[in-house]
Amino acid sequence: MTRRSCAIYATGIVCAHLLIVGIALVVAQVFQTMIHSRLKKEITLTEKSQVFESWKNPPPPVYMEYYFFNVTNPEVFLKGGKAAVQQIGPYTYREYRPRENVTFLENGTKLYALNPKTFVFVPEKSAGDPEVDLIRTVNIPFVAVMNEMNSYSFFVRTFVSMYMNSLGIEMFMTRTVHEVLWGFKDPLLSKIHSMKPDVDEYFGLMWKKNGTHEGEFVFHTGEQNYLDYGKIDTWNGLREMSWWSSNQSNMINGTDGAVFHPLISRNELLYIFAADLCRSIHLAYVEDVDVKGIQAFRFAPPNDVLMAPKDNPNNEGFCVPAGDCLGTGVLKVSVCREGAPIVVSFPHFYQADRKYIEAVDGLNPNKEEHETYLDLQPTTGVPIRACKRAQLNIILKRVAGFPKTKFINETIFPIMFVNETATIDDNSASQMRTLLLIVTLVSNFPLLIVGLGIILLLVLVVLFCRNRQKKNEVKRIDFTEAFHSFTTAKDDTAYTQVSDKPDVESSETPASQPMRNGSYIAMSPVEAQKC
Repeated sequence: MTRRSCAIYATGIVCAHLLIVGIALVVAQVFQTMIHSRLKKEITLTEKSQVFESWKNPPPPVYMEYYFFNVTNPEVFLKGGKAAVQQIGPYTYREYRPRENVTFLENGTKLYALNPKTFVFVPEKSAGDPEVDLIRTVNIPFVAVMNEMNSYSFFVRTFVSMYMNSLGIEMFMTRTVHEVLWGFKDPLLSKIHSMKPDVDEYFGLMWKKNGTHEGEFVFHTGEQNYLDYGKIDTWNGLREMSWWSSNQSNMINGTDGAVFHPLISRNELLYIFAADLCRSIHLAYVEDVDVKGIQAFRFAPPNDVLMAPKDNPNNEGFCVPAGDCLGTGVLKVSVCREGAPIVVSFPHFYQADRKYIEAVDGLNPNKEEHETYLDLQPTTGVPIRACKRAQLNIILKRVAGFPKTKFINETIFPIMFVNETATIDDNSASQMRTLLLIVTLVSNFPLLIVGLGIILLLVLVVLFCRNRQKKNEVKRIDFTEAFHSFTTAKDDTAYTQVSDKPDVESSETPASQPMRNGSYIAMSPVEAQKC
């Protein structure tokens, strides 16, 4: 066997083994399963986990942008006309949200933690100075007290109305942005506080929310089941709420929005418990996006999250009392806001019924500025970019005994909305890209083996073809040489007659007598006869 043949056989054997092993690994998904198993073990809320420190102290900066609706025609609205508002802002604050008092429970399968939030004003990202800029907005303490008086008699309501008029309290107030946001001493609440000390005399949309937490959380670490990673077990000691009118609506589902389980698919729904909304919401896949070179899945609340119960019966439980429901795109949260007629929605009533948008001039909902979404890296479940947008509204309507409300039309009045944003920082993004590259290479290693086998197969085909061509050339050369030797011998050789008798002189043989054959014939070179 020649050296060339040995090379061909060796290449064929290696090629066959690579293809068989590679295809077997691809079909069995051995490396992909190995990577997934490693991710499930590594991405847990445990001290040995690499994600634990980033969970305790999130590195990406979180910004809270506050936008307010300044009322430009309060007199027109009080006379029964349509209110007009002008959006001002943003007033941006950097949010710091470390986890504190972290304690492991039940053999490390659960985790207790507090999540206090601190806000620091960022002037370079803001439209003005919150301590100087004035806004005219709804006097929420006035409306809250007026709404509380609904359960009292007409005479009591009339007396309270007269008392409020004597204090000079109106339905609309003018305050600085800082006062409306972080609190001020309200004259009406101060009077009530003197009679009922448990009523706070200060009011602000974010009053007592700077440096405080939203409750005590117990999370699943994900060690027992990777799908439970970061899920809330209890909130303030509760596994379900009691505000709403159905068991399904009272359920505390999902995570707090900071983490999600690894290996996310496009077909699943992700659940988040939003304490400020007093409920859980779900997110559905929208599209693939790219954030700083990282491929991510975008999830957003679908239309059915705030859909009217007549269109989505699952939302009937959010009607309190039962049957007292609003339309699509709004959610009344009075049950968890001390009875105040507060309504939440997306900014500018995005995805809400047109009647809410058209009830107030100055609203312009659009997807780019007002959609809530979450971009998740599907392999690790890490949030790459997040935009949480929510609007605070209040119901204004006529209340018997309060003459100031005599002509107004019932309106869900916008107060302000917040845009909470966070994007992965450059350093974390670089580490994420490196990790994903390693995961991709290891997961696709069987494909590399198959690719190498295919390359060797092509080499084998080339070697085989060249070997066949070489053999054909050798045969052609041998045949040519043989033919050439034969033709050369024919030109230089002639047949002569020989005999067993001694030679005689040619003169003794008559020229006309033919020569007889002897007992044997031999070939001997003679000179070519001339013509």
